[in-house]
Amino acid sequence: MEQVSDLKLALPFESPPLYHIAVSLKPECVARKSVIKEQVYAYLYRQKVAYGNFEISEFENEELQKHVKSIALCDTDLKLRERQSIDLQDSNLKMYIFHLNEDGPSDEDLGDCDNCSVAQMWCLPNAAFHGIWQHLIFDEEIKERLLSYAMTTLLFSDQKVDSNIISWNRVILLHGPPGTGKTSLCKALAQKICIQMSDRYAYGQLIEINSHGLFSKWFSESGKLVVKMFEKIEEIIMDNDVLVFVLIDEVESLTAARKSSLNGNEPSDSIRVVNALLTKIDHIKKYPNVMILTTSNITGAIDLAFVDRADIKQYIGLPSPKAIFQIYHSCIIELMRTGIISPVEQMLDIRALELTSYIENNATRLSLQLLRISEESYGLSGRTLRKIPFMAHAMFIRVPVINLEVFLEALTNTIKKQFEDRKMLSEDM
Repeated sequence: MEQVSDLKLALPFESPPLYHIAVSLKPECVARKSVIKEQVYAYLYRQKVAYGNFEISEFENEELQKHVKSIALCDTDLKLRERQSIDLQDSNLKMYIFHLNEDGPSDEDLGDCDNCSVAQMWCLPNAAFHGIWQHLIFDEEIKERLLSYAMTTLLFSDQKVDSNIISWNRVILLHGPPGTGKTSLCKALAQKICIQMSDRYAYGQLIEINSHGLFSKWFSESGKLVVKMFEKIEEIIMDNDVLVFVLIDEVESLTAARKSSLNGNEPSDSIRVVNALLTKIDHIKKYPNVMILTTSNITGAIDLAFVDRADIKQYIGLPSPKAIFQIYHSCIIELMRTGIISPVEQMLDIRALELTSYIENNATRLSLQLLRISEESYGLSGRTLRKIPFMAHAMFIRVPVINLEVFLEALTNTIKKQFEDRKMLSEDM
């Protein structure tokens, strides 16, 4: 098989489409990546064709079975996903080979923060975040946009673009209602970038800051804690072999206070916190191997000076009925895979339903029923939607195995109860 170098594969003007292949190695694998890469190329060439976003974890090849945990096709271009099949012998394949770190997070308490953890540190890529990226479903190409931004950030840094002429701050702000996947998207994005930059950086570090933990009960200490936290972060960033992501969840808790403080409604410590945060963000942006990921549920409360520093201010809203359908569809496929829904029945995806013009027949009936259920679910957050199939089984089924038609009925009843419970809770409040 004629091999194509990674450099050639990365050229932007290649006519064949570029596909990303993620190769996760087993923890005990010590084989050279170059050897694994050749074996995977040969294996995919023999496969000839792939369909959609596939993942393989069982191999006839003994060497692959010994060393490789999984091989996954992970496109980021929605247009490429619409192709019915992918010719693996006549496509550009960009391969990423990596180990998933099995360790959980370590706590950072700064020593003098009343024994309160102010951050959790994850080594990336991490097994805890494996699979999150492909299971996050949005109505727009949000994931693709954020990944493209991140790669451009690293490209401009590598090419030493003068930031005095073209400015970027390495800051992303995701905002919107609670439960829409903002924090999960930040973690998945950090994981995705680490995998795609695995040839460049030895590993990644995700530093998840506990905003509330940085507020000291001692007056005037919070600003100092912010400074101390970022000094520790800077120590990590100075290692050029590490790609660092700083995640500040609910960033409004750190940045919302300055306006109230200036109006005399909050203690002056709040001003110190915001000023310290802004100063440190301005300071660490000079490093090429760091990115700051932030989320907010209350955008209007965020300090405008912080908002101005964010290169991307992406709204993450509640999923549309079509996105809800995709979420439920993935849940049902998983329940079929595990045998909880049996027998396995064909479930058409949204694209297939569009091609049938939504005409109901024996082949489309259950899929269209799921689409109607999805329309009835509009207004629920992604976090809630992922729980609905579990609650349907727990409340209305209570037997180990169920057929799809009965499960869809249970799904309908669960959604009705969800809205009834929300109404009663709202009335009580």
